[in-house]
Amino acid sequence: MNLRQLIPFFDHSSGNWAPEARLLRWLTLLWLVLGLIMLFSASYPVAAERQGDGLYYFKRQIIWVFVGLILFNWIVNTPLSKILAASHWFLFLFLLLLFLILVPGVGKKAFDAARWIAIGPIPIQPSELIKPFLVLQSARLFAQWEKLSPQVRLFWLSVFGLVLLGILAQPNLSTTALCGMTIWFIALASGIPYRHLVGTALGGFFLALVSMSIKEYQRRRVMSFLNPWADPTGDGYQLVQSLLAVGTGQTWGVGFGMSQQKLFYLPIQDTDFIFAVFAEEFGFVGGVVILLLLAIFATLGLIIALKAKNPAHKLVATGLTVLIIGQSLLHIAVTTGAIPTTGLPLPMFSYGGNSMVASLMACSLLIRVARESSEAEILALKKSA
Repeated sequence: MNLRQLIPFFDHSSGNWAPEARLLRWLTLLWLVLGLIMLFSASYPVAAERQGDGLYYFKRQIIWVFVGLILFNWIVNTPLSKILAASHWFLFLFLLLLFLILVPGVGKKAFDAARWIAIGPIPIQPSELIKPFLVLQSARLFAQWEKLSPQVRLFWLSVFGLVLLGILAQPNLSTTALCGMTIWFIALASGIPYRHLVGTALGGFFLALVSMSIKEYQRRRVMSFLNPWADPTGDGYQLVQSLLAVGTGQTWGVGFGMSQQKLFYLPIQDTDFIFAVFAEEFGFVGGVVILLLLAIFATLGLIIALKAKNPAHKLVATGLTVLIIGQSLLHIAVTTGAIPTTGLPLPMFSYGGNSMVASLMACSLLIRVARESSEAEILALKKSA
């Protein structure tokens, strides 16, 4: 591989890509730039207060973006077959880290949840980094489901179950639900019998109910979602402040950098509630623009999945589209009070290096599927000629 292909914005090979791949690449970069601009605004007050440097979180995010873009460019120029062949090793690695986090003294806690493990000075969040590899391995499994023995099927389904249990034990119900939903849609796209899918969906719903019955804070979140104004200074505080931010934006917003809720009224405004700050500063119009961006991205993802000739590639595109768009919509739904409060970051917007790297990996894998689908069509035409 040409070393220039590893340097962000210096890879000129995209001129030969399929239209879907080129458009998706520019859409990803646009999404990334918008996210960095928004993070600068949302994180500046809290960074200045806590770190004595308003650019502290922004500069750290830039470092992760640079790392993520190098990985992004490497993936879009690497055969997907090689990546798929190695996906299970990374899945096992992050699965091991998921359970290491649960060991007292090893995992780092935040808001009563153990979700990080420090490798030297670098914080690693396995529940974020495992997502792309969970999609890849799910696609590999369900693409050849009929050819596999019952023992192999049971083994990989057990591995996926352990991944979900490991994330749920942190506890992190929202990411567990997102990962489970992604696997479910991949299985649906592969043609798995509906009776199995319905049973799995009911089992997942039952597991969520059990988790909420055990975890008191999850029950409080659901109750505060139903009526946040009943306890506006307690359990309903986050949602109330988020709704105030969204409502204050009205049609056109209060202007970039002019949010009042980010001034220590809205908690974790640079991660789990960054869309609320965006809605306050850019209003209803800005929110519609973001939804249109997501709609275009989802449409491209589905077109790429439909055009893919390889069954595994088709499922990879489906799973990645569900993962990226599903997480984005869940984040927006939380900040607007459509679903109970969860801890999902907004891809490319929220502060967090692991989330940024995972998001850029997912987008680059989707672009790679588009590239290989178009190249397969060109080779087929040349052969027939």
